[in-house]
Amino acid sequence: MVAVARAGTGGSGREELGRRGEDLAAEFLTAQGLVVLSRNWRCREGELDLVATDRTRLVVCEVKTRAGLGYGAPAEAVTAAKAARIRRLAAVWLSAHRVRWCEIRFDVVAVVCPPDGPATVEHLQGAF
Repeated sequence: MVAVARAGTGGSGREELGRRGEDLAAEFLTAQGLVVLSRNWRCREGELDLVATDRTRLVVCEVKTRAGLGYGAPAEAVTAAKAARIRRLAAVWLSAHRVRWCEIRFDVVAVVCPPDGPATVEHLQGAF
């Protein structure tokens, strides 16, 4: 699913770009009916960008943001090693929130925020 979102103005730097992408991803998921439970949830082992629910399952989302496609599509940055780490972090999240078991889907939300145009958000459900 691809949607066009409004682009922000001002700011620079990779950190701000990432924050903007996560904001757009959270807005997009909320507009799709998901409820965001955690943003930038951190533990000793790492960080989960977004944890949401569609009221049926837990949806763990890795958000990847780029200013353009010169270095490839954002979703290409989610390697097998990164996916494995996210799966381990999801188990830690479940334990920390005292959730014994639930169905989990792992998604990637790819955001492109070009400096001269509107941002695009692509939601890859069940990406890994």
